Amino acid sequence: CGSENKARYTNLNPAENLVDWVVDEVDRMGSGWCPPGIVSIGVGGTAEKAMLIAKEALNEPINMSELLLAGPQNRTEELRVELYERLNALGVGAQGLGGLTTVVDVKLSSYPCHAASKPVAVIPQCAANRHISFSLDGRGAAVLPQPDLTEWPQVDGGLGLGSRQLNIDTATREDLLEIPVGEQVLLSGTIYSARDAAHRRIAEYLEAGRALPVNLKGKFLYYVGPVKAVDGEVVGPAGPTTSARMDRFTKLMLKDVGILGMIGKAERSAAVAELIARYTAPYFIAVGGAAYLISKSIKKAEIVAFEDLGMEAIHRFEIKDMPVMMAIDCNGNSIHEKGKRMWRTSAKTGGNP
Repeated sequence: CGSENKARYTNLNPAENLVDWVVDEVDRMGSGWCPPGIVSIGVGGTAEKAMLIAKEALNEPINMSELLLAGPQNRTEELRVELYERLNALGVGAQGLGGLTTVVDVKLSSYPCHAASKPVAVIPQCAANRHISFSLDGRGAAVLPQPDLTEWPQVDGGLGLGSRQLNIDTATREDLLEIPVGEQVLLSGTIYSARDAAHRRIAEYLEAGRALPVNLKGKFLYYVGPVKAVDGEVVGPAGPTTSARMDRFTKLMLKDVGILGMIGKAERSAAVAELIARYTAPYFIAVGGAAYLISKSIKKAEIVAFEDLGMEAIHRFEIKDMPVMMAIDCNGNSIHEKGKRMWRTSAKTGGNP
């Protein structure tokens, strides 16, 4: 849903530049859609038609490498290549951490429309982009090919360069101050889930002068709504949601509730970065699109408050070596701002950051 929520629509004047508008919108999207992925554009028809053809084009095969090799043969392909190059030059990169691969393909679909308008829709698709084709001919279930795992590099999941382990049950604010922005961390200990509905309920409790049903002081919040466990699982897929939606509650959570830190996905506002520095309560990011893999670091899960909210209830998780990265450190430094700035400059100069 992070990518779906970033869909954009406008009616451009016919003489306005389509590419400029798309580039500006993707730049403003930030990284909540979990790049690198596909950006699909629908041009023409009506508002609903532009959105529909943009969504349909997301299902087309990824073929940008072939297009670049053969060279564009028509105006549509020229626009695809121009957008591909300009979007990657933004420096957003994988997970918004900076880099020259923000999109792996750009799709563009058009439809006739009135000469006085130019409906334009843009829909991004996240890195967890899964394409497969099969035919149903009435003879039974479709047989889907299994990927060859040897085609991917071996990852041991251990500590790499610039990484550390951290037990957040015993960590102090002084310990958190030592972790610089961009460092990889394996978290262990106790964390609590809380996303939109839980934050709103907490705010209502505090406004009414009611005690919270769970003490979150000195604890880490994970912005997640876990899937219900099945077949003996501890918890279902539990990937981070886009943290910016919780920005309006952050001061309340830091000042009045007294949380120690946050875990989520994508960038936060400048105001939140200032609050993080003021309250020495850092913000870590987990990998968007890896919900099933992240759930394997959760060793125990139970609902402790607001059970009526379903997946948005507050859960207590016991975690072991949950992989995260310091996204905004206790001094307010942001990896999303730093990374994009470095790589955007690199793209302009043709060098490395």
